[in-house]
Amino acid sequence: MNQALHALEADVASGRFKAGVARGRWRLVSLNWPYAFVEVFDRVQRAVCIRFDCTGYPGQAPQGAPWDYGAQQLLPNHLWPRGGRVSQVFNPGWKSGSALYIPCDREAIVGHDNWHSEHPNLIWNPSRGLLQYVEAIHEILQSHELATA
Repeated sequence: MNQALHALEADVASGRFKAGVARGRWRLVSLNWPYAFVEVFDRVQRAVCIRFDCTGYPGQAPQGAPWDYGAQQLLPNHLWPRGGRVSQVFNPGWKSGSALYIPCDREAIVGHDNWHSEHPNLIWNPSRGLLQYVEAIHEILQSHELATA
């Protein structure tokens, strides 16, 4: 079995991941190696599906992007979460929407050496696995700056 896939399966089967599911914070939509599709719920319980490219997992951070699971494509820009710091992370103009602008993303960390000292808790940590990234997104989506209309 692919060791990276096995590590990812173990992470989404963990008690901590399942606890977030039970609390209505996120849910695993599917695993289709090398992708994991996870819906993360915002503060008004709207789901945002994130497609995580887990190539090189867990040693390499995933790359996350908002995804329209039904259409199997990037989420159209006008449907991305927005408002304040939410718009900083969910910025469809950055990398053409192919990655989120957050320190635990493999694309976003490139060129941001300052993030290691400014956001050490958000720098990819393989021992925390996908849950680290999912928790970070969930926290952003709980912001009172999130546009809900």
